[in-house]
Amino acid sequence: MKIKVGIFDSGIGGFTILNSLLKTRNDVEVIYLADTKRIPFGNKNFKEIRFIAKEICTFFEDKNLDALLIACNTTNACALDILETSLGIPCFELINSVSEIVSKQIIGVLATQTTVRSSYYKNALSSKKENLKIFQQECPEFVSEIEKEKLNIKKLNYLSDLYLRPLLNNNVEELILGCSHYPLIYDFLRKKLDTNIKIIDPSEALIKKFNESFSITKIDRYESLSYDNVKFFVTSKKDEFFKKVKIWLEINKEIRLVNLRSNV
Repeated sequence: MKIKVGIFDSGIGGFTILNSLLKTRNDVEVIYLADTKRIPFGNKNFKEIRFIAKEICTFFEDKNLDALLIACNTTNACALDILETSLGIPCFELINSVSEIVSKQIIGVLATQTTVRSSYYKNALSSKKENLKIFQQECPEFVSEIEKEKLNIKKLNYLSDLYLRPLLNNNVEELILGCSHYPLIYDFLRKKLDTNIKIIDPSEALIKKFNESFSITKIDRYESLSYDNVKFFVTSKKDEFFKKVKIWLEINKEIRLVNLRSNV
């Protein structure tokens, strides 16, 4: 019997959570929702994100999920309570999960505007460990660049230097990629940092929590990466998302178009 899991994001950022999951186990059936009509979430206000979260719950409520993996840091920061109470199933999230694995004292966080301004990362980290120095950096243009079919390396190079500079000036020892899109350019960011600065991908902490709750039998452990049991749904630009799935996941999959019924 497969575990039925929902994953949602505004776009392709959730691929980082999807891959982290599928690299550990093969006993899951995944419904992946990308709210491409309203991407990016990171520049929307608190009220808008909470409204979107309610609609996402409505989409998932008849899917008979066993668990929801919250692949969007911004929704995690602004609407976790809605997600946890509306579906009545275990919800696994990024921010509190990753806050439990930081090991250094000077922490940098790259995130969207709304995530940074919510202070959710700062509060979660501070609640788990005392005397932390936490420096957050808004990255308003990263998501739109990462979502492009062909990455503009020159633009990403400029933006990376711009966003990393304040954190490096504060001598951060660990760097949290506080938006699920950012691990997609992990290799790019890694080259910009000294080897002694650890980059943390919160998706790995989330999946660790999930696997602790849903134990893996020996037969269900990861052997090879397969997307056979993944269904993709989008709210717009179906053909464009098909191309992105092919580029990032190297597969051809049917993309289903859905309407979440709002104009927010």
